Amino acid sequence: MSCATARTITLAGTLGHLVDVEVDVSQGLVGTNLVGRPDTAINDARERCRTAISNVRLTWPATRRVTILLSPADLPKRGPQFDLAIAVGILAATGQVPAALLDETVFLGELGLSGQLRPLSAALPMVMAAARSGVRRVVVPQTQWAEASLVPDVEVFGLRSLDQVVGWLRGEEVPDAAPVVPRAGARLIRWRGDDRLAHLDLADLEGMAEERLALEVAAAGGHHLLLTGPKGAGKTSLAERLPGLLPDLTIAESLEVTAVRALERALGPDVGLVTRPPFTAPHHRSSLQSVVGGGSGAVRPGEISKAHCGVVLLDEFPLFARDVLDALRQPLESGEVTIARGDEVATFPAQALFVLACNPCACGNYAADVGADRCTCSEQVRREYRRRLDGPAIDRIDITREVLPCREDWAGAADDPPEDTATVRARVTRARQRQAVRFEGRPWRLNAQVPAARLRDTWPLAPAGRKRLDEAVRAGALTRRGAIRVHRLAWTVADLAARPEPTPDDVDVAVRLRTGKPLDSWMLRRAS
Repeated sequence: MSCATARTITLAGTLGHLVDVEVDVSQGLVGTNLVGRPDTAINDARERCRTAISNVRLTWPATRRVTILLSPADLPKRGPQFDLAIAVGILAATGQVPAALLDETVFLGELGLSGQLRPLSAALPMVMAAARSGVRRVVVPQTQWAEASLVPDVEVFGLRSLDQVVGWLRGEEVPDAAPVVPRAGARLIRWRGDDRLAHLDLADLEGMAEERLALEVAAAGGHHLLLTGPKGAGKTSLAERLPGLLPDLTIAESLEVTAVRALERALGPDVGLVTRPPFTAPHHRSSLQSVVGGGSGAVRPGEISKAHCGVVLLDEFPLFARDVLDALRQPLESGEVTIARGDEVATFPAQALFVLACNPCACGNYAADVGADRCTCSEQVRREYRRRLDGPAIDRIDITREVLPCREDWAGAADDPPEDTATVRARVTRARQRQAVRFEGRPWRLNAQVPAARLRDTWPLAPAGRKRLDEAVRAGALTRRGAIRVHRLAWTVADLAARPEPTPDDVDVAVRLRTGKPLDSWMLRRAS
């Protein structure tokens, strides 16, 4: 036959598109034409495919006109994964391989000049996109068979060379081939920082009952958290222990997080599903592209997307650049990041639990007590620092806590030792299970994600609880937006205590968590 179609995948962020590689071999001016908005890597595929086909003792149509259409034609295409589909399409169009399996298979792989398949940087999200498009058979380079096989209900074939792909398509015995060389970017060095958080325990934090409760509520309901206080008070220590309170990722969440890492080219040859919630802590001097996403060439996910389903700590967040702080509105509100650049639009998930930490002033020594105040900042510097605490990101925070240094006369460790991480994580897991049952069949998983209108209509507060919330709004302690966040917090407090619905006392606890007011001792006992 003179015309054949093979299939592959192109990515725009985490959105994958099924692309038909239509090949026509006909009489006319000799040459190979690629149309359908290919990038430079795809345009170069003409020479890679021609040489690879010749070097595996197959025939390139050197005396014919070859037209290759990447359909849909209006979609920008990017990446070297088109090589294998282009080569297979040419071989099918010239009758060198049967076309029977082409419609049911996605071909992913870069070709070397010898015909050897080379690994890709984002095989997992491409296979996930193929599965969502209804394709159940995928061919990938052999080194990425394990990565691609993480996707359920997809038959994955890991092959080493174009020669092996041809033998498989013909139904012949697959010839031997040299192993696929792993990607040069595979991780060579590991250090203790990779698993440092695994050794941190909540029991290490003595005398911080209110802060530990705030962490527990944040973890249970997915509520964003603001920690303020002087330097050395323990804000970073609290935030670093928050991932340990989160339950293991579900299969769906594991695939999402692992796919984001694949887009970042952070998967090594020993790839496996990410099972624990990730944690990132970008430096306050980080650029907008590194925090939110972007970059030159292909759009890459940023630090907040790499923390999807986990925790992202923005320590000293008032010192972040203004454009970074403004860009946090979308992920804080919707749980995703959309980057538009020219005619390219990429969307990345960013449904992370945000922890914002800051000092009371730029030097970190300010105290309301005149006797304890050691601040060296000028009034202008202090005013500018505080102005950043009133930005749009802060308005989207659910829980506010002031962290103060532990008093020297603090006692109670023997009578009331702090709970360890495993104990609190078990309670958080049970609270999330209650939410999973309540939200079954709906597009959200946690209390913090429920839309305001649905929250009021389907899960309203009892009249007594509603009355207390309205009183706080009338007193000016809460805005209407803040009242919605308190409503969500009250449900999380009730879930942690295994109550069927929030009580008025749960609403009181939620109001204090939202406004940053101290919690009474009975609230700490009742909420736990």
